[in-house]
Amino acid sequence: MSYFNIANAVPSPTHVKIQSDCPNCSKASSFDPVGINDIVTATHNFGIRRCPNPNCKAAVFFINGKTTGNFNFLLLYPSTKIAFSKEGIPESVLKSFEEAIVCHSVQCYMASAIMLRKTLEEICHDQNATGSNLFKRLENLSSIIVVPKELIEATHELRLLGNDAAHLDNQTYAEIGQEEIEISIEFTKEILKAVYQYQDLLGRLRAMKKTD
Repeated sequence: MSYFNIANAVPSPTHVKIQSDCPNCSKASSFDPVGINDIVTATHNFGIRRCPNPNCKAAVFFINGKTTGNFNFLLLYPSTKIAFSKEGIPESVLKSFEEAIVCHSVQCYMASAIMLRKTLEEICHDQNATGSNLFKRLENLSSIIVVPKELIEATHELRLLGNDAAHLDNQTYAEIGQEEIEISIEFTKEILKAVYQYQDLLGRLRAMKKTD
C-alpha cells in the first residue's frame, strides 16, 4: 500500500460498510460504527469500527482506497489472520506456520511462501525424515507418515512455491499472490492435521466408547 496525503483530510458523517473476519474473535462481521466520523481524503477513507459480536467488541482501524467514486477495502489493523487448530503441533513447526499466517495477513506473500516451505522443513525434521535436500526429505516423509497421496503431492508444490519466492532463477509459478498463498495455507493446514491431529482426535473419540 502506498502512502497517502492527509493534509486536506476532512471528517465525514457517512460510514462505509466494512466487512471482514474479526481479527480478535475470527467471526465474519460487518463492523459497527463507534460514533466517530470517518476521515476522507481525495484517495482514501479511514476510520474505526467495532466488532458486533457481543462477546468480543474489539476495535479495528481500517483504510479504504477510493477508485471511481467507490471505496474498496484495503487494510484492517490488527490484521485478520487465517484461523487454524494449534493442538498437537510441535512448537518448532507451529512457529514457522504461524509466521506464514502473519505474513499472509499483511499481504507479504513472498515471505509467506518461504515460511510455508520452512514449515515443511520443520515437519521433516520433527518426523526424522532424511535426505540431502527437501525434495528427498519429503519423499522419505511419505514413507514415514500415512496421508492421502494428494497431500504428499501438495508438499512438493509448496516446496516449489517456496523456491520461487526465495530464488530469482526459479519460476515454476507465474505469480506468488494472495490466491496462491491462501490455497497453500489450506493445504498446509490439512498436512498438519494428518501428521499431528487425526490420531489424537481418533483417540478422543474411542475414549468415549462404553466399556463392558
